[in-house]
Amino acid sequence: MNAFSRRLRLLPMLACLAAVGSAHAVDFRSVGTSPAIMYDAPSEKGRKVFVAPRGMPVEVVLAYGEWIKVRDAGGDLAWVESRTLVPKRMLVVTAASGKVRAVADESAPLVLSAERGVLLELAEPVASGWVKVRHRDGIGGFIKATDVWGD
Repeated sequence: MNAFSRRLRLLPMLACLAAVGSAHAVDFRSVGTSPAIMYDAPSEKGRKVFVAPRGMPVEVVLAYGEWIKVRDAGGDLAWVESRTLVPKRMLVVTAASGKVRAVADESAPLVLSAERGVLLELAEPVASGWVKVRHRDGIGGFIKATDVWGD
């Protein structure tokens, strides 16, 4: 069997692996009640990259013992101690001005205009392109899923 034939036999297996990988659910968490130090390696001996503010959403990329490799809204990767993260889901507004509406409809009354970088608590997951959120002041409503990160 030549090299080309061997590669062709691998294609179905690679397609299956890609399908399994794409079915994997994305795991988001948030920084807990205190800011978290982000490192370039899974150790306190690593270089401190930045301090993540409380509530900041992160995507879990890899767990390694008591350390978790995370991705932030900007796409940057860092390591953080797992004890500094909580399962509470927070979202960060990525649009210049995220419009939170009374119901999941573009023509619904505006209840809050959230600037880029504002944190919102995830109240209900994405449905029909909208996410139900709650601001720390207690104001709740729906925002377009494309206007936030962390869902």
